[in-house]
Amino acid sequence: MKNSVIIFSLFILAACGSKKSNSNESIGDVSNEKIQSDSIRFDGFQEGYLEQQRTVYQATETIYTDLIHTKLEVNFDWSKSRMNGIATITAKPHFYPSDSLILDAKGMDILSVQLDGNKLVYSYDSSYLKIKLNKVYTRKDKYTVTIAYVAKPDERTTGGSAAITSDKGLYFINPKGEDKSKMPQIWTQGETEASSVWFPTIDAPNVKTTQEIYITVQDKYTTLSNGKLISSKKNTDGTRTDYWKQELPHAPYLFMMGVGEFKVVKDTYTRPDGTKMDVNYFVEPEYEQYAKAIFGETPNMIAHFSKLLGYEYAWDKYNQIVVRDYVSGAMENTGAVVFGDYVYKTDRELLDGNDQSTIAHELFHHWFGDLVTCESWSNLPLNESFANYSQYLWDEHRFGIDEADYQAEGEADGYYQTGQMQGYHNLIWFDYEDKEQMFDGHSYNKGGRILHMLRNYIGDEAFFAGISNYLNTNKFKPAEFHQLRIAFEEVCGEDLNWFFNQWFQAAGHPVLDVNQRLDEVKKTVTVNVSQKQNLELSPIFKLPLEIAVFDDNGKHIHKVVVDALTNSFVLPYAGTLKCVIFDYQQMLLAKVREEKPTDQYIFQYYNGERYHARKDGLMLGTKNKEQKGQQLILDALNDKFWNIRLLAIEKASKLTLENRTKGLALVKDLASNDPNSAVRAAALNYLANNLPATEVEPIYVDRIEKDQSYSVISAALKNLGKANPDKAMEKAKKLESEKSSKMLAGVGQLYGSYGKKENYAFFETALKGKYLQGFDQLSMMNSLTYYISRQDFELVSQSYELYEYLNKEGGYYTQMFMPQNVEYVNTVLDAQMEEAKEELAAHEKNNDALYADQARKKMKSITDLKVKFNALTVEEGEK
Repeated sequence: MKNSVIIFSLFILAACGSKKSNSNESIGDVSNEKIQSDSIRFDGFQEGYLEQQRTVYQATETIYTDLIHTKLEVNFDWSKSRMNGIATITAKPHFYPSDSLILDAKGMDILSVQLDGNKLVYSYDSSYLKIKLNKVYTRKDKYTVTIAYVAKPDERTTGGSAAITSDKGLYFINPKGEDKSKMPQIWTQGETEASSVWFPTIDAPNVKTTQEIYITVQDKYTTLSNGKLISSKKNTDGTRTDYWKQELPHAPYLFMMGVGEFKVVKDTYTRPDGTKMDVNYFVEPEYEQYAKAIFGETPNMIAHFSKLLGYEYAWDKYNQIVVRDYVSGAMENTGAVVFGDYVYKTDRELLDGNDQSTIAHELFHHWFGDLVTCESWSNLPLNESFANYSQYLWDEHRFGIDEADYQAEGEADGYYQTGQMQGYHNLIWFDYEDKEQMFDGHSYNKGGRILHMLRNYIGDEAFFAGISNYLNTNKFKPAEFHQLRIAFEEVCGEDLNWFFNQWFQAAGHPVLDVNQRLDEVKKTVTVNVSQKQNLELSPIFKLPLEIAVFDDNGKHIHKVVVDALTNSFVLPYAGTLKCVIFDYQQMLLAKVREEKPTDQYIFQYYNGERYHARKDGLMLGTKNKEQKGQQLILDALNDKFWNIRLLAIEKASKLTLENRTKGLALVKDLASNDPNSAVRAAALNYLANNLPATEVEPIYVDRIEKDQSYSVISAALKNLGKANPDKAMEKAKKLESEKSSKMLAGVGQLYGSYGKKENYAFFETALKGKYLQGFDQLSMMNSLTYYISRQDFELVSQSYELYEYLNKEGGYYTQMFMPQNVEYVNTVLDAQMEEAKEELAAHEKNNDALYADQARKKMKSITDLKVKFNALTVEEGEK
């Protein structure tokens, strides 16, 4: 699963505590004696030193029953958001003989349970279905039970987390077609343990079963599930039954079902033996023409990852579907991946960014998660760390090492941020309070960076051979992290417990202070490294790394190991020491505080091979106020990598005299001609603060009219608003109908600052339409709030209906920040109340009874409106 909110999901997660033991067992023969002492001694230890409660340990689910095959037959009652189902489950005892079967089944109506046509006795408590079998079965005996049931996802109390906002399992979206902007559809989300909302199963990650499903729908609908579409049969009542079958086993949380009037855009992947495999994209009709632009790299990804991992893609197809109102980022359902509608992008929107990292992430799960599955949620990094690292592997292959390193830096920052807010914990986390806590910056971001360090330590050949060994050894089975370690050890021959102990079974990360001491007589430089992390939380790390020394003879790489609180490495140099680059590979997950001369940072920019080294060279080398510091900025404006150019634009304000003139010319050129839209947008923002309005206004107009990037147009529009609001409003009017989330948000920001009463219709159309996504919808609501703060009471009152709509139908972030927006609206209403009070006082003083009465009515209306707005911030259960 791609967690799209790691950097932003800084919340306290739900918790469930462990229970104390109620055992009254005595020790030895003391049970009949009165103990007079205040403490009992055992081998010299007092009771006060004994643990009173066992440490929480989230164990892997005990397997009592092996699921072998699951057959489902389903149809839907759209009007009630219910699903009628028949589940036929073939199983056997795992080891010990058993006469019962216990299944997870959440919030269902159980209609009957049968075996060989005979009814079975069962009990059901809305969570577990406990079935009494007809006899005792051994592990050599298979049996098949058939369960008729009704799934009622909307009628049960649901939970959720920051990563997966609901555990409803089965979702009916706009089932009655009342929202004309949203295509009616059905889809499922099984992870973590929500598949058991729509079919009875053993809902645990260490369970695997083959599956088949018969989905009966109105003939107008398209269906999608795991496996191959075996048949599609039209029925006499205007319905159609699609039969999907997957013959390879996978975990129940990966079962998937999707229904809607989707268009299917067909693509293929050619296997090494020449056979073709379906790679299809299920999208709404409006995005049919863009499907291949969005997903078209998928066949190349399958080929690249299959070769890289030494394990050919195992499954019989790879389809991807985009749904509305999705509760997470994306989900790796086997061969039937679900994405939220944020991936819907036109060709022009794709100029500003694509979702290939998410596509790669979900695809990689088909090796790590689907083929080999974490045996418990504590071992979730076996799924998510690899999926996270796939993003690096694809960026490295497709876009180059600079892009991969740039994105990796963001992943590391995401880990640091969530760790600071939520706390640091072991990567393999056995004492979490709620399994949903596992979906955080550790399992994803930190785990991906750890794999990168392991790759750098043992080398590419051993790293990918170890992965291949792990996959081949554990295919179609659950696994724990020790099996990953053993797979690498078998390849490289080294005991890797030291690496796994500090990175998988310990918390935190290194905090390093690095400085240099030069001995010009001996021609040595001593690099001192001190570990400063909190040793109550984290270990003293062992860190194999490279230090590069640059001198008159060139570059010299020294392999060292940091393994103590303080290490000193004495390294020779010839002639003049030009630079020392610590962690030359730029691969450490560590906070490094380094002291070295500014001149070394300037040299590092020009000679460092990795993005992070060049970035630090630019950011710290520009502290030099002499010409070489100025030239560094000018050269960085022409850097080969887009983000270095963007950072150089931010530093361009340091340029003086003729360097400033040269810099402005370069930035003006970047604003129109840089191949990266983010750089063009940054250049426009820089020009706004460094050129007079009369000079920069034509540039903004030119970009609005000629640039294809919506982010560039939005930047130009915003800055044109500062220079010439009337012209900006005129240009914005022509952009109101663009089918772009970013562009609409940009227009909204302008209207928030300069909009008039007639612009309210734009907010209403945009916020109730289908094009705003995620943070853009939140941005639009914020713009609306700022907009109405400048309007009269009549328009503020009219806007309530729109806020009420957003509170009910808005996206996750929009609903999250509703209270802040309501609070701001209240300040507007408070100001209008004060004006009304002043009006009342003036009318009463002048004995204007009619106007005074109107002022009182207005005051009451303001009070009533505040009550209505405040009700939007009340939790449902508190109403």
